[in-house]
Amino acid sequence: MDAVVANWTAGVARWTAGQRRRLAGVNPYVLDSLLALFSAAVSFWSVWNDQVARPWWVYALAIGTAVPLPWRRRHPMSVAAASGLVSVGVSVAAHSSMPQIPVYAVLAVYTVADRGREWQRMLLLAILVVSNIVGTHSADGMLFSLLLTIGTFVFGSLVRELRRLARVEAERAHEVGLRAASDAARAVAEERGRIAREMHDILAHAVSLMVVQAEAGPVVVRSDPERAIRTFDTIADSGRDAMVQLRRVLGVLKEDGAGPQLAPQPRLAELAAVAERVREAGVRVRLELPGPERALPADVEATAFRIVQEALTNVVKHAGAGAAEVRVTGAGEVLEVLVSDDGQGVRPRADRAVSDWSGGRGLVGIRERAAACGGRAEAGPRADGTGFLVTARLPLGAVVLVERARA
Repeated sequence: MDAVVANWTAGVARWTAGQRRRLAGVNPYVLDSLLALFSAAVSFWSVWNDQVARPWWVYALAIGTAVPLPWRRRHPMSVAAASGLVSVGVSVAAHSSMPQIPVYAVLAVYTVADRGREWQRMLLLAILVVSNIVGTHSADGMLFSLLLTIGTFVFGSLVRELRRLARVEAERAHEVGLRAASDAARAVAEERGRIAREMHDILAHAVSLMVVQAEAGPVVVRSDPERAIRTFDTIADSGRDAMVQLRRVLGVLKEDGAGPQLAPQPRLAELAAVAERVREAGVRVRLELPGPERALPADVEATAFRIVQEALTNVVKHAGAGAAEVRVTGAGEVLEVLVSDDGQGVRPRADRAVSDWSGGRGLVGIRERAAACGGRAEAGPRADGTGFLVTARLPLGAVVLVERARA
């Protein structure tokens, strides 16, 4: 039964929508004026064919029932009241001249049921019931009038409900569209930030090593040709590695529908090659990585890799250090990352703690990466002022969800 009602309602909705589309380009006043002319013609015809000859003013009253109809959409209750009062005059003066189907009454009742305020609808419904019971001269006439007017009222109420449902659906679709657009914009912004961090870390690391090696090469090219050759080999290796990583990033951008699973995901084991290139730049690197017996989440490994890579890049570019220590260890449900050097460091200030150190774009990127992974990172001068220290704590497993929920 529910399916039948639903199909019937959907059919009425489609028919109503089709009619509205066909009449969308017609001025409502023009359409209602034509309906008023039709209603006046029906009323005139009914008086003309009455068995009793009627005076001219009866014809005028019959036509007058249709005069307010062009304004029915703007003032539905006033039009119904005006047509109804004139109709009462016709009924009292020449009841037999009333048309069997008063078109003006059908239009007025339908319009109030569809567009009128709630109190107007209820008032009209009460008037229709009382007037049809009291005002008709036979039981058959009363039943016919009740079916005609109440049926028209029900049809108008149904159209009103369909309009309301259409508005609700339109508003819901609009909200869904806005939410989708917002989600898409946020996803685009996050992806742009991620790609910017990737390209910054890749290029900054490679170019920094290449610059340092390029500056050192000419110095030793005469005194130590073998070292100069190794230096130039390191420059070439750094450039090739950067090109490979950039192709991985740009490949994600070029491929339609590429998801995060296609994004570059460097692993902790690749830090050995990074440390080796830093050693070629003249910095001794002590590297400690977790054992292979414990599998780590890919995003955590990638985050730890980029943090260490950026920290070592800063060691080469800014620290003037002779040695650096990299320690990546798993402690329970947390992966701890520590990168320190023995360089010139940064002179500590009494009014700023190590954790408050902001640094440049690379250190900001380190904090963003750790936060995106559900953890946190700190960077700043060591407490003894002899170097620089970068630390990060990246949650593993269920702890990630807890940390991200607190963020």
